Amino acid sequence: MKHHVYPVLLLLAAGTVQAYPRSDLPSIKFEHKDWELACDNTRTCRAAGYQAEDAAPPASLLLTRRAGPGQPVRMQVRLANPSDRHPLPPTVQLSVDGRTLGTVRIDGKSDTGALSEDQVRAVLPALVKNGQVAWLAGKTSWTMSTAGATAVLLKMDDFQGRIDTPGALVRKGGKPESTALPALNAPVVKAARVASDDAAPVRFNAGQQRVLLAALRKTVQPEECEALGQAGEVALRRLSSEKLLVSHACWQGAYNSGDGMWVINARPPYSPVAVTMAASGYANGVIESGQRGRGIGDCMALARWTWDGRSFAQTLAATTGMCRQVAAGGAWELPTLVSTVRRP
Repeated sequence: MKHHVYPVLLLLAAGTVQAYPRSDLPSIKFEHKDWELACDNTRTCRAAGYQAEDAAPPASLLLTRRAGPGQPVRMQVRLANPSDRHPLPPTVQLSVDGRTLGTVRIDGKSDTGALSEDQVRAVLPALVKNGQVAWLAGKTSWTMSTAGATAVLLKMDDFQGRIDTPGALVRKGGKPESTALPALNAPVVKAARVASDDAAPVRFNAGQQRVLLAALRKTVQPEECEALGQAGEVALRRLSSEKLLVSHACWQGAYNSGDGMWVINARPPYSPVAVTMAASGYANGVIESGQRGRGIGDCMALARWTWDGRSFAQTLAATTGMCRQVAAGGAWELPTLVSTVRRP
C-alpha cells in the first residue's frame, strides 16, 4: 500500500469499535476552496481559511463560535515566518479592503494573535463579500484568500441553526435569535485505572499466539492490517484481571505507520474487539494516533481512545487543518469529537 493518508483519515474519523461517546452526536467536516469547517459534538464550530495555494508567506485565520443564541465569533490569526534569521514581529497591522484597522499582537511562542471585537466586526463582511484581508509588517504582507469563505460560513450557520436569524454570518433574517440550536455538553468519560506494565507481564506461548492471531484476523479486512498476515508476535499489556490490550504492526507508508489495537479476554475464548488500525502509541490506558497528511508534516490527523474499564472510548477526533505550510504539525486543532475525561 503506497499511500495511507485517506484510509488513515477514514479510520480515525469512524473508529472500529462501538462509538462512545455516541456516534449519533452531531458533528461535521466540510471544505471548499481555501476554507474549511469542523464542528464538534458540542456544536462548537471552527472555520479556518488560508492564503491562496500559490501565495506566500503562509497564513491562516481561525473563526470559533459556540452554539446557542447570541454567541460571539472569536478570531485568531497564525502567521508563518518568512525569514529563518528573524523572529516574527511582535505586532502586525490588520488591513481590510485597503484600510488599516489597528494592530494585532503576535505571541512569540505560538505565532498566533487574537483579533479585537471591532476587528472581528470589520473582517466578517469582507470574508463573505470577496474583500481583501491582510496583515502587514514592514515590507511583508500575509494575505488571506476569501475563496470558499461564504460557503463555509453558510454551512456553519446551517449547522448551528442560525440561518435567517440576526446572528447569522451569511444569510441574516428576522427569525428570533432564540431559534439557534443550543450548545451540547461534551460527553463525560470516566477513565479507569490500568494494571502496571511491570506487574505480572503477559506472555503467550507459540500455540496461544497462533490461536490469537487467527481470532484477530477475523475482526478486520486484510487491507486494514496487512502485516497481520505476516510473521511477527503480538504485544500484550494487562488492562485488568480480565482484559488485555493486544497490539500488532498493521501497515507502513512513506511517512506514516499504524498499529492495530484490540481488547481481548485474558483467557480463551479471546473474543477480540478492534479499537483502531492506525495507532501511534499507547500509555497508561490511552491509545493515541497522529498521522501526517504529507511528508513535511504541516497537517495531521489526530485521534485518542481512553480505557473506561469496559472498552476504549474514542475521546478525540481532529485534524490540524489544511496542508498549507503554515506551521510544523499544523496550524490549529479542529476537532469533530471532544470529551471530558475524568481521571481516577
